[in-house]
Amino acid sequence: MRYKISAPSQIKVSIQLPASKSISNRALIIHALSKGDTLPSNLSDCDDTQVMIKALTEDNDTIDIMAAGTAMRFLTAYLSVTHGSHIITGTERMQQRPILLLVNALRELGAEIEYVNNEGYPPLRITGREFVGNTISLEGSVSSQYISALLMIGPVLKNGLTINLTGNIISRPYINLTLQLMRDFGGSADWCAENSILVKPQPYEDRSFIVESDWSGASYWYQIAALANEAEIELKGLFRNSYQGDSRGAEVFAKLGVTTDFTDAGVRLRKTKIKPEQLEENFIDIPDLAQTFVVTCALLNIPFRFTGLQSLKIKETDRIAALIAEMKKLGYILRDENDSVLVWDGDRCQPEETPIIKTYEDHRMAMAFAPACIFFPQMRIDQPAVVTKSYPAYWNDLKTAGFLIEEE
Repeated sequence: MRYKISAPSQIKVSIQLPASKSISNRALIIHALSKGDTLPSNLSDCDDTQVMIKALTEDNDTIDIMAAGTAMRFLTAYLSVTHGSHIITGTERMQQRPILLLVNALRELGAEIEYVNNEGYPPLRITGREFVGNTISLEGSVSSQYISALLMIGPVLKNGLTINLTGNIISRPYINLTLQLMRDFGGSADWCAENSILVKPQPYEDRSFIVESDWSGASYWYQIAALANEAEIELKGLFRNSYQGDSRGAEVFAKLGVTTDFTDAGVRLRKTKIKPEQLEENFIDIPDLAQTFVVTCALLNIPFRFTGLQSLKIKETDRIAALIAEMKKLGYILRDENDSVLVWDGDRCQPEETPIIKTYEDHRMAMAFAPACIFFPQMRIDQPAVVTKSYPAYWNDLKTAGFLIEEE
């Protein structure tokens, strides 16, 4: 299935954004570890969160988390300290995504985990048990989801947990998000030095919790505002003092002429005439927004150099390779450096007459490229249903904003 998307001449819309997947999935794990009855409210209705709910509520020996990377990491740690024996698996792509570092860390603490097929990759056979260890060291450059997975089980360990991070710490805001949510549920967890985190053996409490809207999902509406000639967009459910690291996207979009006005309901986006000659940005703490800014800057003819992208290669797809391939279809020649930097110097090539954007089973490829229809009306989005991973209502919300979506 493919979508052809036609943009309206002007956009005036109010959107109720989906709940944050990042917060929902963390809150669900913490809630499960608290053994409480008060389920977090306003949970995301995306695939990743539904998979998490199913895994935590259904008593199945084999847990299939499909393409949900967050669920794979978080549940691997959770199952390691939970009574029973389970096999956790996923899609073909999920079985190619490395999990060795997390498994090694859990084993060091006392976990019983076996690889079902290939060493270092899912599926895993996990038998829950009590841990004896309480201190581990990890490279700070590993996925923050590994670190978050370990942190969240810390309060239920007999001796608590200390994590020492070495080298450069990527995605620190996601670590801080996890720590804040742990504290919201009664845990005791915080940085005890610049690169060390101490989690005390202080059990979680059963507390009510409301999940805020998703700043990652908001980024696509900021993108639409940046690319459209005229746009008045209200996004509901966003908090000024957000726990989410991706809220920094608003600051970066301000450099591209889209400013944020907070209201009681959320935010209003406002276009200005600001347009930089070029944009240099480090995405080490907001890697999920990289695709959005790559597409936006190129279409606005703003050369860029984006660093801190090393985690993109182990996402739903190799996002660096995917961006280079798909942007070339639109006539933009990107180059990468050291698998962690993407650069566009203004180099162009002849765009395809009818570009068909592959989505690579990656929700963010679909949502980051869809607004490009404003500049490329003949463009198609292949396999558009991938958006259900984080933003199931995305296409319906575009229709609400006046976009015409034709199925082919």
